[in-house]
Amino acid sequence: MLGSRGTRRSAWLRRARSAGRDHGLEAEPLRLERAHRDVRGGGLRAAVFGVSDGLVSNVSLVLGTAGAHPGAGVVRLAGLAGLLGGSFSMAAGEYVSMRAQREAFERELEVERAELREQPESERRELERIYRRRGIDAETARRLTDQLMEDPEVALRTHAREELGIDPDALGSPVQAAASSFASFALGAVLPLAPFLGGSFGTAAVVAAIVLTALAALAVGAALALFTARSKLYSALRSLGICAVAGAVTYGVGSLVGVAA
Repeated sequence: MLGSRGTRRSAWLRRARSAGRDHGLEAEPLRLERAHRDVRGGGLRAAVFGVSDGLVSNVSLVLGTAGAHPGAGVVRLAGLAGLLGGSFSMAAGEYVSMRAQREAFERELEVERAELREQPESERRELERIYRRRGIDAETARRLTDQLMEDPEVALRTHAREELGIDPDALGSPVQAAASSFASFALGAVLPLAPFLGGSFGTAAVVAAIVLTALAALAVGAALALFTARSKLYSALRSLGICAVAGAVTYGVGSLVGVAA
């Protein structure tokens, strides 16, 4: 009996995926296991980009200022201002964007809730048509739809996922994204600045800042590859190249401005 059910289940999965491809659609993966990372909340994305942005922006600011050969205090002030200003800017931007996105999703869910309450039969037929397009036979689609529509909350969640492409359980956390952005940007931004915070200055501090930034850029690129399944070497070198270009250009500009001044 168990083997028979497993065979029917496998056949249904094949038909659903085939039907999705035939209609130019990719059937939504069924969550039969929890082996995948949950990256929908916004925190991971914000953290990765925060560290990268902190590195690139502050190595540019620190080396650009150091290239003009001012006093050590000027470089420290510029670096600290860049660290704090960038961290707050990143946090505010992430909070506002995530808050707006969440409110837009919540608005769509409320509209769908009202439609389910006011036009239940129309919504039932719509859900049934979705399952039919995915390759489910008419009788099974009808029974499945009827069962899901029995509970208003289950119906809302199902319509949100199937019709709107929204997961009500993963709308994203603005506070999480903002906090992650602030901390990660600050972490990335402090590395190019660290050699100057100890009171040292001159060529040794500049070289130390470059080395720290290069190592951090390689690490960030390699870490990003773990989540994208891309080549670690390529991702690391790409991250290093971005930081190198930004730092070299700003240092050159700083040197020219310093000489001219």
